[in-house]
Amino acid sequence: MTFYGYARVSTTDQDLSLQEAALRAAGCQVIRAEKKTGTSREGRSELDILLQFLRPGDTLVITRIDRLARSLKDLQDIVHELKTKGVTLKAIEQPVDTSTAAGKAFFDMLGVFAEFETNLRRERQMEGIAAAKGRGVYKGRKPKINPDEVRRLHENERLSPTAIARQLGIARSSVYRFLPLTGRL
Repeated sequence: MTFYGYARVSTTDQDLSLQEAALRAAGCQVIRAEKKTGTSREGRSELDILLQFLRPGDTLVITRIDRLARSLKDLQDIVHELKTKGVTLKAIEQPVDTSTAAGKAFFDMLGVFAEFETNLRRERQMEGIAAAKGRGVYKGRKPKINPDEVRRLHENERLSPTAIARQLGIARSSVYRFLPLTGRL
């Protein structure tokens, strides 16, 4: 039986070292880590690699359930996938061990709370944005593209849309939005 660790944080400025150290202390020889949101399984390549690699009798070890997923459906899908492979799941900071009935029940409860926490955070964020808009403080993200600069580069410097896009670090389709229909070639 081999222990494999999985560590995850949501943003690139967060640190994985505490999770990795805890997983090593729990006996994990292999640890896969990534900096991706837990609200979806999409784009989480390290988790996908790990799930493909696990074999019957192995144990997937995480520090907390919310490191694996923040959606109850994703958590249940992952556990179902693990169970089908004959792999157990353990959370070292929570009494979760899917090889026991109590561990499975506690896992489900924690999954519900992880999803609930995500939904509450999203609601608070939307309320804050609505309040800021009401006060005239929130205007959304500042524009990344200066339309006047796009037009200037096209008209004065005679740069092609591709050259403008490359110079400004934007998509060529974005350049076309700011150019008149004539002279786009």
